[in-house]
Amino acid sequence: MSSNNLPEPSYLEYKGRFKGLFAWIFSTDHKRIGLLYLYSIMTFFIVGAILGLLMKFELIAPGKTIMDAKTYNGIFTLHGITMIFLIVIPGLPAVFGNFFLPILIGAKDVAFPRLNLLSWWIYIFGAVVALSSQFLGDGPPDTGWTFYAPYSFKTTTNMLPAVMGAFILGFSSILTGLNFIVTIHRMRAPGMTWLKMPLFPWTLYGTAWIQLLATPIVGITLLMIVAERTLQIGFFDPALGGDPVLYQHLFWIYSHPAVYIMILPAMGVISEILPTFARKPIFGYKAIVVSTILIAFIGYFVWGHHMFTAGMSGTAQFAFSFLTFLVAIPSAIKVFNWISTLYKGSIQLRTPFYWAASFIFVFMIGGLTGLVLGSVATNVHVHDTAFVVAHFHFIVFGGVGFAFLAALHYWFPKIYGRTFDEGMANTGWVIFFIGFLFLYFPMFILGLKGMPRRYFDYVQDFHGLNIVSSMGAVLMIFGFFLLFINLVRSARFGKPASKNPWGGPTLEWQIASPPTVENFDKIPKITKGPYDFTNVKPD
Repeated sequence: MSSNNLPEPSYLEYKGRFKGLFAWIFSTDHKRIGLLYLYSIMTFFIVGAILGLLMKFELIAPGKTIMDAKTYNGIFTLHGITMIFLIVIPGLPAVFGNFFLPILIGAKDVAFPRLNLLSWWIYIFGAVVALSSQFLGDGPPDTGWTFYAPYSFKTTTNMLPAVMGAFILGFSSILTGLNFIVTIHRMRAPGMTWLKMPLFPWTLYGTAWIQLLATPIVGITLLMIVAERTLQIGFFDPALGGDPVLYQHLFWIYSHPAVYIMILPAMGVISEILPTFARKPIFGYKAIVVSTILIAFIGYFVWGHHMFTAGMSGTAQFAFSFLTFLVAIPSAIKVFNWISTLYKGSIQLRTPFYWAASFIFVFMIGGLTGLVLGSVATNVHVHDTAFVVAHFHFIVFGGVGFAFLAALHYWFPKIYGRTFDEGMANTGWVIFFIGFLFLYFPMFILGLKGMPRRYFDYVQDFHGLNIVSSMGAVLMIFGFFLLFINLVRSARFGKPASKNPWGGPTLEWQIASPPTVENFDKIPKITKGPYDFTNVKPD
């Protein structure tokens, strides 16, 4: 028994031959594996956030403040590797996909439980290898998270562990995607047709195909970097007949679809939360499904807009610009449907709703500024400036980060069987949201004024807005720690949660909080759509 006389979550009642930590790291229960990912990702996020805060302290004033240029480049690279490969790409699918995908489709587990556990082990192994690059060899890698050639094979810093770590992490992503595809195809409950499936599993399905098909490309590309450094083969080295621009093509062929690995599950989370708190079905369910698949498909063809200034034909520039604008259409469809869902809804102003609403706000800013980068005429002026940093963080951190925290607050009662302090959670949200805007919005203006990204120093003209941005970072980190402390404390000492505290219509709200070991005593039979609120009320 734990505090408040509440029994331990039933999925923690492990009856195998291991105890303690080993009962976790050798468990094949999808819920435990989801929590292993959650605790790992939150740990890495705290490390990455502290590194980002150190960078903002360095940029608070011109000249050296707390570190030299070499240290800044190392911290910058480690921040990027940690945030992208260890947090944002695995984030929502690995944590909430693992925990809730089987429950949402009426299954007792994923299709391949042992493969699921292996994917977490590979994730941890890849993380250890990547982070070891900071402490071994000739100093931290300093290329940035993109490992751009020719610097990635010319630098004398410790590149190989960072590159191989990212390569290993790719296998974890591929195995997770494969597992989810088979689970969705083969393990849906009787009566759950494709068009009766909730939207979060739909977005995980689209993401899984990207993970499966696009990730091998970056894996091969990273191995080419290893071969270039160790064997001098000449893939990217002009002195050996190679082409450094080829690396950019190969890297972004994966890395732009990777943006949709990040953002599609975030869209799925928002599509689950808004109907619950608007007390009405999602508007345009089929349109959201089609737009999800279109985003996943068109996302493969837009990578070239990262390279407008690298040298390409006018025809290629036109094609990539057109496709970039085209992929914005299904995203806009989703935003329209979300807002339409809220129209004339009986909106309940609860913590998960605040996160979902703020997601829409920051995602729209990120999306609209993405059109600036998708247009050749404006791209050449803001390319490689702080404008790109702001856009990237509004999409990736504002989109995925806000959706992750929305999902964490939405499903927290179901995961832990306890409620959190909504007053403290709402205070943390306000501080985090204001800090986020003050941190990243000034970067749009700095970029338009010409401040380059990735620079250790800057001229006096950029000083004022950098002070605002750095203070925003402090505010946002403070808000995050309020949220973090609240959730950690509530997981142990919170009041017992009911089965359906929010009044959600999907399957996870029809089983115990927290779920039993096999989720369902009996596999449910699906007779209605996922967002039918008939006879559904908060407990």
